[in-house]
Amino acid sequence: MNGRMVLERFPAGGPRGSWPAEEFAQACRLRGQAAEVVMDLASDAFLVIVRAGELVE
Repeated sequence: MNGRMVLERFPAGGPRGSWPAEEFAQACRLRGQAAEVVMDLASDAFLVIVRAGELVE
């Protein structure tokens, strides 16, 4: 994934009614990071990413 930084990975088979990747991304957004969730089909996982131009330190 060019120009993106993976903050965290979550398995796609989480418990029913649980959205840990979305919850983590929301917490990042509350801290000012433009985090988003994408699906990595090859590893069957949700990735929380920040695009390179939106990294906040």
